[in-house]
Amino acid sequence: MERRPEITALLQAGNMERAIACAAEVDGPVARRLRIERDRLALAVAIGDLAGALPLERVVGELSGFADRALEMAIGEAVEQRTPGVEPAGFAVIALGKHGSRELNYSSDIDPILIYDPNTVPLKPREDPAEGAVRIAKSVVNLLNTRDGDGYVFRVDLRLRPSPEATQIALPVEAAISYYESSALGWERAAFIRARVAAGDVRMGQDFLDAIKPFVWRRSLDFGAVGELRAMSQRIRAHHSAGQIFGPGFDLKRGRGGIREIEFFVQIQQLIHGGRDPALRVPNTLGAIVALADAGWIEPKAAETLTTAYRLFRTIEHRLQMVDDRQTHTLPMDQIALDGVARLHGLDDGAALLALLAPHVDAIGTLYDALDSDAPQRVPVAAETALVKAGYADPAAMARRIGEWRSGKVRALRSPAALEALEAALPGLIVAFGAAPDPDAALAAFDRLVSGLPSAINLFRLLEAQPRLTRQLVDILSHAPTLAEALGGHPALLDRLIDASAFDPVGDVSTLVAEMRERSGEVEPQFDRVRHIVGDYRFALGTQIVEGRADPIDVAAGYARVAEAALVTVANTVTADFSRKHGEIPGSEMVVLALGRFGGGLLTHASDLDLVYLFVGDFHAESNGEKPLGASHYYNRLAQRLTAGLSAPTSAGALYEVDTRLRPSGKQGPLVVSFESFARYQRENAWTWEHMALTRARPVFGSDAARADLNAIIAGVLEQERDIPALATEVVEMRGDIALNKPPLGPLDVKLSKGGLVDLEFAVHFQQLATRAGFAPDLGSAIAILAGKGLVEPGLLDAHDLLTRLLVTLRLVSPKMAEPAPATREIVARACGADDWQDLLARLQVAQHCVSRHWDAVVDKVMKA
Repeated sequence: MERRPEITALLQAGNMERAIACAAEVDGPVARRLRIERDRLALAVAIGDLAGALPLERVVGELSGFADRALEMAIGEAVEQRTPGVEPAGFAVIALGKHGSRELNYSSDIDPILIYDPNTVPLKPREDPAEGAVRIAKSVVNLLNTRDGDGYVFRVDLRLRPSPEATQIALPVEAAISYYESSALGWERAAFIRARVAAGDVRMGQDFLDAIKPFVWRRSLDFGAVGELRAMSQRIRAHHSAGQIFGPGFDLKRGRGGIREIEFFVQIQQLIHGGRDPALRVPNTLGAIVALADAGWIEPKAAETLTTAYRLFRTIEHRLQMVDDRQTHTLPMDQIALDGVARLHGLDDGAALLALLAPHVDAIGTLYDALDSDAPQRVPVAAETALVKAGYADPAAMARRIGEWRSGKVRALRSPAALEALEAALPGLIVAFGAAPDPDAALAAFDRLVSGLPSAINLFRLLEAQPRLTRQLVDILSHAPTLAEALGGHPALLDRLIDASAFDPVGDVSTLVAEMRERSGEVEPQFDRVRHIVGDYRFALGTQIVEGRADPIDVAAGYARVAEAALVTVANTVTADFSRKHGEIPGSEMVVLALGRFGGGLLTHASDLDLVYLFVGDFHAESNGEKPLGASHYYNRLAQRLTAGLSAPTSAGALYEVDTRLRPSGKQGPLVVSFESFARYQRENAWTWEHMALTRARPVFGSDAARADLNAIIAGVLEQERDIPALATEVVEMRGDIALNKPPLGPLDVKLSKGGLVDLEFAVHFQQLATRAGFAPDLGSAIAILAGKGLVEPGLLDAHDLLTRLLVTLRLVSPKMAEPAPATREIVARACGADDWQDLLARLQVAQHCVSRHWDAVVDKVMKA
């Protein structure tokens, strides 16, 4: 205050904001200006801090903002001294640590990574880019680091850069990207949670951070990185053992229950869940706690504990650093010095300060210890006792299986790291599988899953870290062979369940399309991205039913939205790629019409897609590209590519089976026809069953105008007058053909059995065509309209819903429609809204009788004709 009377006067007058602004109003050389600004700003902010006029966020924000300005001015000065008049492009500072999160202390180091673009960094004539960039970097560091009569600006620590013992202090941006994509360690991922571009070429710096985002935020998490953070915490405790005991001399940053453990606790949760939830990628600690609590990953009480402790610890840390500008985090051993720090905080003495800190230190230490147990449970080598206790019918056989895992005979468990991960996860696995309806069968299914993996390290680490996930895995392996098979082929699907969003409703089609869009625009990467996302969603939707977290009808609608988004994304991709070679046909476009369950917007896990490909415009027209094609040839080839993109098998799996047999003239006709041909065929040549199919038709790709035109064509066909007796006769004959060629698989075949969904669909379609009413692609909506007009019983809608729920659920738990195992019956009954299995069978009988009454009424019309 004696050295900066101009700031002191403003503070005495109560003008805090003007004091902060005045700090930067300094003339002279850059080095002197920055040192004086630092001195002035620290004074203004410190008084505001001590007076309680500035909250913690403002204090650290002002200090961090000054660090950004200092770096920006230092870069500008370095470039101007070497290459006068040249813009300082091609050189950027990536801020890490507290600088990156805008949480700097009064006496913090800054921990930047300096990167440059060899093609744009300012250079002297004939200067090597690497040498020029390093010289700029040294000038920046020296300007900030060097202490003179005005003090210093910042201590700069460059040891967080890749391989600091072997690399220059400035790194070419592509080399840095390559390092983080291939060689970086787990702790470096955690460091980049708080990374941002602080100064220099912002666009280049942001491109770098965007490029390495998959390294930091992984959809499929390597839990080894979490273990590495935990191990680092243990090493810090051991290395700073003198500051671990609470009292005078306690290390407020590195001690048990201190600042570092709050940060690690938060960062571990961010690493686990942030790969799938961008809302958790918050760089500052307090903001991250709020985001994690809002997402449900931290209990509200724990979030309050973390927040309160962090604010207090950082505030007391500032008090420590206000004394002689010391870079310290340790409470003084000397009683007089401790009393002085306490009085800076408005307390009577050091004892009061310790009493204030103690409960918060203990709470954080307890919270972190629960995350990082030092004494993990282990299953004894002779595992039979544990297996008997857990409820296995054949513990000896299961013990032999576990022995095989431990022996390294299984390919996925041959490395020491994999065996270590197995041992850590095994206690929880044995208990979880012991709770299965058939523990032996569930563990055997898990064994098949493990045996198909190249490495099981991540799987076991994931299951150890997420006990809830282990229970869900047991449910899937015990009750849902469809999902278990998918998991066996793609174990990474299990990652989808590590965040709560797996049980959220699927978003709308436009949101899903945006998620599926691949940035590069390349065809194969786009297809792979769609396959992975569709696989994730289908697996998560199926799990929602198994876990009782969603109505199967809502899940069926989710399946349909995912399929529509996949079709739109693939269609956009193949259309853009095709047009690069063959151009476009002016005034023309392809339109895709969905029929069947896809048209109705309710799919099962195993549904195929019934599609009709159409195009708008003159079939005599020709494309305008380098290799022009006539319209019919153009769209037939484009449709073939779309079908292949949706159905071709790959290492990531196929998306969907595509059925195009409902197109005009069936397999004998062209794959794609014009609107005009389609309309003429439907008016003049179509069979009754083709008009029945149109009752569930829905355009899923094409412009709004083209969709409206197609809907008008379909409406015109459906609303034409019909010979009712002839219609009834044709409908009954068609149902008879289906019964002859596709008999039901058993009493639970709710699609093909008497009173099942096919009978329901035929009865409803007959009413729609006969009365020219109730036209809606969604069968449930159509039934509701017909019931409102008195054309069907209101109970038919309940029958439709029950049969649909049962079909969607059985496709997962009993794909061959056989009666499921007793334990699985509870899941099916619950999904269908029944009290138990017997209640479900009773409800099913009522629904089938309702459907049969409506279908028999159609048959009666034929009998009386």
